[in-house]
Order: sequence, then structure tokens, then C-alpha cells
Amino acid sequence: MRPTKKPFMAKNKADFDLLAFYQDHLAPLVLKAPYILRITEWRDHPPPVLVVKERRWLLENQAAKKQLHLPIPTKKNLVEIGFLAGEAQRRLLPVLRQIVAKVRDQADIPLELQRFLTKEGLRLRLNLPLDEEAGAKLGLIFKLQLRLKELNRVELLARRVANFSREEAAYWLSRITRFSPEANRWAVSGLRIMLAGQPGDPAVDKMLEHLRLSG
Repeated sequence: MRPTKKPFMAKNKADFDLLAFYQDHLAPLVLKAPYILRITEWRDHPPPVLVVKERRWLLENQAAKKQLHLPIPTKKNLVEIGFLAGEAQRRLLPVLRQIVAKVRDQADIPLELQRFLTKEGLRLRLNLPLDEEAGAKLGLIFKLQLRLKELNRVELLARRVANFSREEAAYWLSRITRFSPEANRWAVSGLRIMLAGQPGDPAVDKMLEHLRLSG
């Protein structure tokens, strides 16, 4: 009888080797994960930069550009959804850790992804496997926070997205990424206001404080 895979356990924090854990437990999952979270560096942004990519059918994307009927999909390709860097990233790390901490493998074992969104983990340059819920939520947050200057609005947006169900997150991500550039742009603008209000609105701070207290 084949032995059951056991969770990775460390006696204490110092015993946990992030890179070894990644290579043994996470790297094999990256090639099939529906989304990935990339920890990387970009020339025009302070390191690290977090990038969310979704695995989509390649021919579907090509057909959409040519406005043709969809062919039979044969290959999947990673498509960038959004990125997060700088002050906004530092503000949102607690929310992101909360989201990715729920990701599990097929044996229902936690992947411990939150360990990579720490000072130590963010020094690494690698790809983390995300499930559909975490990928859709991070994709929404990363996409919607772009061009938002007020950090309280950015955090409010992220906390509200974190409270979405998997189905809600997937639906709203599709609404801002799966249509024409114009329709996507309008959807992004509308969803930003729905989730994070208008600049200077005092209700933003009030709602954010309520969400912080409620956990």
C-alpha cells in the first residue's frame, strides 16, 4: 500500500528551509497550477515585484484578437493579470498572506505559501502555485489597485476582495479581463469605485476601520 503524503513539519521556525520546501513541495505544482504568483524584479520598480499570472488556453486568446470563432484549444499559456510593488505591496502583505494561507494541495495539505510573503521569503525569486480562489482574488487586487494613489483605498479594496467567495472572485475577474479593451477598462473603473469609493470620501476610512476590527 502506497504511504500517505504527510504535511511538511519543522520543529521550530529556524528549522524551516524555505528554498528546500519550495523545491520539494511547491515547484512540482507550478506547471499545472491555474494561477501563479511570481516573486521577481523589474527595472522600473523597487524589488521585489509580485506578479499574478493566469493559465489560459493559448488559442482562445489568439482567436479573441482576430474576432474569430474559437478553435479547439490545444495549449495553455500564462497571461499576466497584474502586479504589486512598493508602498502598496507593503501595506497589503497581511491581506495577501491571509489569502494564500488557505491554498492546499490535492491531499488537502496546506502549501504554507504565506511563509514566502515575509522578509525572508521575498528575497527569493520564484513562482508560487495558486488555486483558483487565491489566484482570482490576487488577480483582482493587483489589477484594480493600479493607478490608485490613496493607500487606504488600496487596502479597503483588498480587504473587500479577500472576503469574496471563490465564485465571486472568479466572476469579477472575468468581467475585467475577458472582454474588449474598452469594456475591460470600464469594468475596472466601475469595480474600483464599488469596492474602494471615491478619492477623499470620508466613508473610506470608516469602512476600512470596520473591516480591520472584524478581522
